[in-house]
Parts: sequence; C-alpha cells; structure tokens
Amino acid sequence: MTDNALTKPKAAAKKPVAKEAPAKKTVAKRVVAKTAPARSVVVKRTPAKSEVVKKAATKKVDGAQLVSFYRDMMLIRRFEERAARAYTEALIGGYCHLNLGEEAAVVGLMSALRETDYLFTNYREHGYALMRGIDPNRVMAELYGRVDGVSKGWGGSMHMFDMTHRLLGGYGIVGGQLPLATGAALAIQYRGLDEVVMCTMGDGTANIGAFHESLNIAALWNLPVVFVVINNGLGMGTTVAKASAEPEIYKRASAYAMAAERVDGLDPLAVLDAGRRAVASARSGKPFLLEVVSERLRGNSVDDPAKYRSHEEVAALAKFDPVPNLAARLIKEKILSAAEVHKIDEEETARADAADAFAQASAPPDVSTLFDYNYATPVANYSRRLPGYSLFAVIARPEVAR
Repeated sequence: MTDNALTKPKAAAKKPVAKEAPAKKTVAKRVVAKTAPARSVVVKRTPAKSEVVKKAATKKVDGAQLVSFYRDMMLIRRFEERAARAYTEALIGGYCHLNLGEEAAVVGLMSALRETDYLFTNYREHGYALMRGIDPNRVMAELYGRVDGVSKGWGGSMHMFDMTHRLLGGYGIVGGQLPLATGAALAIQYRGLDEVVMCTMGDGTANIGAFHESLNIAALWNLPVVFVVINNGLGMGTTVAKASAEPEIYKRASAYAMAAERVDGLDPLAVLDAGRRAVASARSGKPFLLEVVSERLRGNSVDDPAKYRSHEEVAALAKFDPVPNLAARLIKEKILSAAEVHKIDEEETARADAADAFAQASAPPDVSTLFDYNYATPVANYSRRLPGYSLFAVIARPEVAR
C-alpha cells in the first residue's frame, strides 16, 4: 500500500486475538503553486503568444525608485550595445549573450537581494554583474579577455566570478549552475547563516534533469534558495510551447510542494515586489520558484541572426521594450522631464564608452598565468605544460662521428 493511499481501520476480530492498532487515515495532498494576492492582467507579447502574468497591486509609485531603475536599465542597455559592437569588430572572443530586453527583470531581481546574498547565473550575465555592483570597467575588460577583468581575463563573457560581490558564476553549460547553487544553499543552512542564494536561468533550462534534481532536494531539505526562470519565450530558437509540455513554468513547483509565482518581467517594480517575496520565503527556509516573463530583443547570442522570427514579430517586440517604455512613463507621470531623461541616457552612454576605452587599454594576461587558478591549493606533480610542449624534457642527441 502506498503512503498516499486512503486506508480504513480493520474491523475488530470476534475471537480474543491480538488487535492491530487502527491505521491512520491519510489523504494525499494536492499542492499548487502559490501566488501572492495581485491584480491579474493579460500581457501580450508576440502575436503567437498571450500569457496571464501577475502584476503588483496598484500602489503609490516611488518616483525615486523608478528613476534609479531607469538609470540602471539604461546602463545595461548602452553597455550591451557597446559589447555587441565590439564583438562584431572581433574585439571580444568566444560567445557573447546580451540582456537586451531583459533589463527590467535584471534590475528588479538584483534589487531584491542583500549584499550578503549570493548569485549564480548562466551565460547571459553582463547585466547581473553590473547590478551586483561590479565596476563596468572590470566587466567590459573581462569581455575583452584582459587582466583587469572580473576573472583576470580568463573567463570572458560567460564565466565571470567575483567573490567580493558574491557573484559565483556565469556558467556556459545549460543548467550547470543549478546543482552548485543548491549546494551553496546547503552550506548556508549548515552554517546557520542569514543568507540566500538566487539562481537564475533561461526557460530552456527547466527541461533538463538538474532542474528537477535541484528543486526536489531544495524542497526536501528546506534550503534558502530562489530559483528564477527568465522566460523570454525562446530556448535558443525553439518556443517554450514547442519545448515544454507545461509552458507556464512556475506551475512545475507544485511537483515539489514549493511556492511559486509568475511575474511581468517588463515592469521593474513588479519584479522587485515578487523578488522580495521570493527572497523572504527562501530566507525563512522555504525555497521558491519565480518565473519572470520577459522578452529577448536580439538573437540568442550576438552572432545569431534570429531567422526563426518573422519580420512582424520583430516589429511587434519594439512595443514591449522596457527601457523606452519606462522613459515614457517617467515623462507621462511628470517624474522627470524629457530633457532629464535624455541626460541620463547621455551619462550612461558615457559610462559604457569609458568602460570600452578602459578595456581596450588593459593588457592581455600573460601565457605563464594560464594555470594559476586551476586549483585552490597546490597539487603534487601538477603539470603546467602548455599545448604543443613536450611532456618530457627534450634530450639533445650527441653527434656521432662518421
């Protein structure tokens, strides 16, 4: 008989025999993903997609917060545009994935964390690094592979790591960060610390085994971790509807008896509110799954022409661009004038240009440092042989007289 079966106590036997204790009645509980009370609105994305997303309840707008968000979003926008240009100029090597269109999601999520909390993310990480407080100069220098970069030039676009700001990676393997983030949450719990891990990922990651394994063990052990799915509707070039049997990813939390929520990722205030609820839940020992519905304005990476999108779909995306939409809101609600909005744009553009100049002036790492960070402690008989070098010392052959 299974644990979830509904059982009845056995009838007492007529003869005086040892009686069995009546079995307790147990009813299998159905747990559904929870959402905080909110006003439900339909947010239309591309013509082929319409989703119900929870938005924060209407309340008095914090003008200063919106201005701060706009400045941060503009920094990410101009930084990413400058990075895209440098990549096409062959100044940045490897792959390069941008946060264009996801700026509102990035600033809202990062604002929900404390400085002492940890972040694990995927290869689309530039904006997150900036919003964790890392100097734009160091972030851009890392993209260029220079010694002044976040990872001293050895990580590049996808593999930033900065313990000071508690950014524990960028990971190039899809879902590679999930088990590590879960383990970090276990370490926090074991040490009794008041810290939280946030682990962000794309929608495609929700279909791999590590997603199930990580959420399952986090729920079993009540780990302080928030799993965030940035659902931009496309896993590389495949739509969520074609890749996921349950396209509303937050609903999968019900399989782990985990609280979950879906939020409009184009509204930074809504993301901040949802992020705070998720982080508060994790800090109290209840892991959380947050799905942030956003848009990706470009291809999966800079060199992806996104031919899988129609011209109509691309044109429709412009209406959901969170950066100019927030600028229009600031002007409409008379929080800023058009001139003040333009000034912020100029200032953040200058910061992005300065970061680019800094990166170009920084030196590339010396080849002799290639193996410096492979191990945290010395390892016996560790070879630092460079590619193409002989494994053994070359012994000169003696000349033979003829």
